[in-house]
Amino acid sequence: MRKNPLAQVTDFDLRLLRVFRTVAEYGSFAAAESALGITRSAISLHMSDLEKRLGMRLCQRGRAGFALTDQGREVLRASAAMMVAIEDFRSEINLMHQRLRGDLNIGLMNNLVTQPRMRITSALRELRRQSHEVHIHISMSTPGEIERGLFDGRLHVGALPLTNRLSGLDYHPLYDERSLLYCSHDHPLFSRVAEVDARQLADTPAVAPTYRLSAEALDLHRGLSCVAKATDREAIAFLILTGEYIGFLPDHYAAGWVEKGMMAAIMPEEMNFLVAIAAVTRAGRRQNLVVDRFLEELLEQSQA
Repeated sequence: MRKNPLAQVTDFDLRLLRVFRTVAEYGSFAAAESALGITRSAISLHMSDLEKRLGMRLCQRGRAGFALTDQGREVLRASAAMMVAIEDFRSEINLMHQRLRGDLNIGLMNNLVTQPRMRITSALRELRRQSHEVHIHISMSTPGEIERGLFDGRLHVGALPLTNRLSGLDYHPLYDERSLLYCSHDHPLFSRVAEVDARQLADTPAVAPTYRLSAEALDLHRGLSCVAKATDREAIAFLILTGEYIGFLPDHYAAGWVEKGMMAAIMPEEMNFLVAIAAVTRAGRRQNLVVDRFLEELLEQSQA
């Protein structure tokens, strides 16, 4: 491939870079098809065009699978910074016109959709009614991934448990989430859940989350025999449903299984903790009319 420097970045180059970033995110041409709305052959053609434009091989593809080259990873990193700069520029222009237009990138933890007080859907509905030129992108991630996305500019807003405030982030409390200790209908404790005491719990295999916990939650987990670990609440639910483990889940998330007789809370008066859920943004962020309007709607809906 040619080694001449890139003379300028055109609109066509930006479209090609967006295709490349989507392919890299999904890990293959096939997986990126539905996200991009184009065929694998079209994706392959776009990737070849981009490699010719940049004069370097960005990825390996073939029977061995898809993998970014070293240069591909550097281009991916540089393109992310460029896309953030473009979005910052668009946000500044929007402020000049006071027009709601642009992207809103939101990072959420799994299983918040069952929380009736979350009100994100209501805030998004109000934002949509105010402007059809706001493009909403929601990604489901762990708290740590959401924090990283806020710091590097990939995310505008995140919804996180308020366990440890990090310097460089602003927190806007929304509501308190209650978690209870659960077992499934296949667990030996299920048939006598009303008779269980703390001594029995200490010898019962339990699952603990790997994400940060509040001091109250940590104390409760220390009293359990935590022999399994899980990265998120859905993974904890999977292990509880095996009938081999007990574990803590938000009550709104477990409610469906409880109603079906598939789970039961153990010692709910003693084995429970509250965690504040907050909308989080990067401290010192540039003013962004779309983000500001969304936060206004979200906080208003949450206080209603």
